[in-house]
Amino acid sequence: MHFEELFDEIGGCNEDEQKFKVEEMNELIEEMSKDEFETMDRKNLFDKITKKIEEKKLSMENAILLLKIVGYCKVMKKIYLFGFISDELISICVPYLLKVALKKEESEEVQKEVEMALLALCCAPECYDIEQKLYLNELKEIILYHQEHHNLTRLAYQFVWKILISKFSSGRGLEGMITKELHFVREARRELDELTRCIDWKRKDEKGEKETKEELALLRWIQKLNRFFYSCQMRNEENCNLIGSIVRVIRAENDDNGDFHFFCIQSLRIAAENRAVEVEDLLKGEAIDVIPVEIQRQTLNHNLTWNYLQLILKISERLIEKRDGETNKTKRKELKRKIFEKMEEEGYEDIITSFHIILHYLNFNFFNFLPEYYGDFLVNI
Repeated sequence: MHFEELFDEIGGCNEDEQKFKVEEMNELIEEMSKDEFETMDRKNLFDKITKKIEEKKLSMENAILLLKIVGYCKVMKKIYLFGFISDELISICVPYLLKVALKKEESEEVQKEVEMALLALCCAPECYDIEQKLYLNELKEIILYHQEHHNLTRLAYQFVWKILISKFSSGRGLEGMITKELHFVREARRELDELTRCIDWKRKDEKGEKETKEELALLRWIQKLNRFFYSCQMRNEENCNLIGSIVRVIRAENDDNGDFHFFCIQSLRIAAENRAVEVEDLLKGEAIDVIPVEIQRQTLNHNLTWNYLQLILKISERLIEKRDGETNKTKRKELKRKIFEKMEEEGYEDIITSFHIILHYLNFNFFNFLPEYYGDFLVNI
């Protein structure tokens, strides 16, 4: 394979010759199909890179140049890189990648370089227990600077958040910084709203159409929200606005069983289940409105039906439970009245009647136990 031949020749080259060969290898990687990239012996490649760095046969700058394109292609070709990069290589590369990611020039060339560095960094936090001191302050600086100067590409901004959210959902206690200092909820809402407006939803429904960059970006943001809601505990005044943005995506997608629909309702279900948002936020964000309309579609698959029914269950449970230290019972009673009136108005009562056995059953079983023709059990309004 020409790629391997070029890499083996690197050890005997000077700095400039190395760079030329690395650039040639990068071009070969970019031209690979997804199948070719998956069959590539990446573990062997990373081990060789580590060895050449240690033997001083490959400069750090050229090693990073090669690793960045591998990380970039891994993401763009939708391939999950797991268990290949050694701890030694991670500890060597992370500081250098962060140094590149901290560049603040707004030229197209630098933006691309920063984007690729951040994408390469995304391989590491998913798989390895990196010390916070190796990345936390730098990533915080990158986000704050972008929020003021808008120097990052949309993809780069997404993946700097991906690194932080992956650590937060691993129990690192970063919620205060993520929500209060970096305003994740506000930023996620803005991104969701902008991308929802950018997408041509009618074109998306046409079979065989390739996903656009905007569609992929929106899907990644929604998936990040799933991870965020799993660990979120702090009350945030902007939560109801974020719920509203998620609901707008559901309403925008015409495909009953599309990826956006699934991940959006999953986010709402996780948020309600893990106390990431108040029930009042779900009401104000119109999540209550969308449940009866969507769940009665006869074409919904079991995954979506299960998530909708679980969302109903969690909302109901939270409305009837007694809160610790509750001081305003009148306010809680009024909230219950508003929600039940809204659900009854939209057909909630008929849904409960239709599923009065299945709802209870769901507490003890997984969604795959739903009847094959669950739609036949629905009362059509």
